[in-house]
Amino acid sequence: MPDRRVHRGPHPEDGRLFAAGALGPLRAAVSELSWLLGRGYPPDASLELCGNRHALEERQRRAVRRCACTDAQRGIRAARRMPPESLRGATLWIDGFNVLTSIEAALSGGVLLVGRDRVLRDMASMHGSYRMVHETGPALELLSDALASLDVAECRFLLDAPVSNSGRLRGAILEHAAGGGLPWRVELVADPDRVLVALEPDPSSVVASADAGVLDRVPRWFPLAEAAVQRSQRTPWLVDLGTDVP
Repeated sequence: MPDRRVHRGPHPEDGRLFAAGALGPLRAAVSELSWLLGRGYPPDASLELCGNRHALEERQRRAVRRCACTDAQRGIRAARRMPPESLRGATLWIDGFNVLTSIEAALSGGVLLVGRDRVLRDMASMHGSYRMVHETGPALELLSDALASLDVAECRFLLDAPVSNSGRLRGAILEHAAGGGLPWRVELVADPDRVLVALEPDPSSVVASADAGVLDRVPRWFPLAEAAVQRSQRTPWLVDLGTDVP
């Protein structure tokens, strides 16, 4: 079935799945899953165990997985998170789809998760396909504002070449950049994560992503989506599942 979405908004069941009454079991599941992962238990089996214990539905389990992390991972990510002032004059390598979909979700009222590592993540799933939505243009405007405030020297967007419509999005980003005289480059690559973790350890290079696998392996990262969302006049739907439950 073709993707006909025009917004990156919430799932029809999100109001129920992430209601105030559901947060207690969700936070408990995140805490328990993190404990199991920190002791070497397999992720899939551990998630199933925690999900079954709290009678979580599939979308809730996906949120729990995105929010869980070990104590070691939480410490590493926090230590490598760069403050805004450190980006002045830097080259920012941007995990394009990862950053953009979070901003689109925020603008369209979708759920934004706050994980145990205090990183902001969305619930969007592209499944190999991306479709520009009504929020894409405003999301690029917010990105422009955030990046201007950071005073970076250069922005290099990486987009997944295998994802359908990645070429169209590249054109839209470049058109937006040209209209504002912005120092943006956009590359289509087979695997942005692999490129980001293989960057030379140059202190002038910083990665913008919320992907857990990337954050665990890069020396410097910045929460660009969060910085952009904070500049929006719309109050985002934040679901904080990162508070440990005793």
